Amino acid sequence: MDSKQFREAAVSSIDDIVKYYDTIEERRVVSNVEPGYLRKLLPEEAPQNGEAWADIQKDLEAKILPGMTHWQSPNFLAWFPSSSSFPAMLGEMYSAAFTGAAFNWICSPAVTELETIVLDWMAKAFGLPDCYLSTGPTNGGGVIHGTASEAIATVLVAARDKYLREATAHITDEEEREDAIAIRRSKLVALGSAATHSATKKAAQIAGVRFRAVPVHAEDSYRMTGAELKRTILELRARGLEPFYLTATLGTTDTCAIDDMEGVASVLEELAPPGPGEVWVHVDAAYAGAALICPEFQYLTKPFDRFHSYNTNLHKWLLVNFDCSAVWVRDRQHLTDALSVSLAILKNQHTDSGLVTDYRDWQIPFGRRFRSLKVWFVVRSYGIEGLRKHVRKHMALAETFAGLVKERPDLFEIVTGPRFALTVFRLVGKEGATLEQRNDITKKMYDAVVEEGRIFLSSTVVSGGVFAIRHNPATPFVEEHHVRKHFEILAEAAEKALAAA
Repeated sequence: MDSKQFREAAVSSIDDIVKYYDTIEERRVVSNVEPGYLRKLLPEEAPQNGEAWADIQKDLEAKILPGMTHWQSPNFLAWFPSSSSFPAMLGEMYSAAFTGAAFNWICSPAVTELETIVLDWMAKAFGLPDCYLSTGPTNGGGVIHGTASEAIATVLVAARDKYLREATAHITDEEEREDAIAIRRSKLVALGSAATHSATKKAAQIAGVRFRAVPVHAEDSYRMTGAELKRTILELRARGLEPFYLTATLGTTDTCAIDDMEGVASVLEELAPPGPGEVWVHVDAAYAGAALICPEFQYLTKPFDRFHSYNTNLHKWLLVNFDCSAVWVRDRQHLTDALSVSLAILKNQHTDSGLVTDYRDWQIPFGRRFRSLKVWFVVRSYGIEGLRKHVRKHMALAETFAGLVKERPDLFEIVTGPRFALTVFRLVGKEGATLEQRNDITKKMYDAVVEEGRIFLSSTVVSGGVFAIRHNPATPFVEEHHVRKHFEILAEAAEKALAAA
């Protein structure tokens, strides 16, 4: 494909993409193909000779789109959003054109410097404490990872190495120190609440440490409390184990609960005060952290200067295409101490001077993409006020939905919310129904709605064994008339399920 052919193909592709977005509401939200459908449609071997772009493009609609779930549809309500916007798409296009591994500053200075600048912009927009700025007082700063799971794995590894390094700093003999590290490592425990995303448990597996969950309860709105954290730490220490890391969550996956950040900070100041032996606290705000762009939620950041790291996924709710997880640390040296690599081929005067940032030392992968470009495009296109309007709109839609649910107490009961545009609800069941019976009828209703395919939601089971349905109207194109239609579909399905029970 030469430049003339590329121009023609690009114009045709953009027309195709615009048409897809303009008509997305007409498509069934979730794909209903059978596993293995695509192998039946594609040849067993790659083509020996090149094909015309027009022929390739035709196969998108005929073979690929039937297997796509349409995350940007106003009828996609499952999990959390993976939002998109045209400015972000343009950023991806330019990033692809400028492609390079960008593992250090000299690879492309603009790639590194724009990332530092836009993450300082976003830290200020979120109201994060100054310790997370690249120009702040604690040697902090931000970096873009792929996902929150990658961010958690990265900071957990840094926390592990920091804890072990400090615990064995008094041992001068290298071999003796290695033995001591191996023994201490076998006792390390990473913590998260029972509602924490599974990313923390997976990160602990990767890091070769244990994971324990701090219990959460319905009476505490499914959030981790300081009291439960304290009880868990003391129980672990009584068994000779050493908690070294904690994921505190701002917006849990199941219910968007906010852990008791002040309680967490107070307990850790008592049991593991700052210094050697402290517990690294990472705040996972993968979805709900986007709401911090609104000043009315920035009170939530008050305790963050007592923690070590924070992340939010700009690709969830802030119109930056996947993938783009922004991570901030209070002290970057903990990352570089754990993740730095030194090879002769990497040496250059700028790195050696110590005056530039090499982001390869802030992450587990070596190479990296120019993700900050799409952030820059989105922030400049919408402005901070435009992004606030976007988030507030979805919160208002969730309030509308919750209001409709409350108007039908004969059908529904709200379990939690609305919180950050998420409402969790279930069917009431017939009078005197047991938990098992209510779970069963709620699940039957949920399965019927998903099978029909007009809307797509996700379900969960919260503490206490309650099966519930999650409604999260936070995709870019959802409007109030869509939310009212969602409720009509759910109410109709609920009436049918109750009548058949």
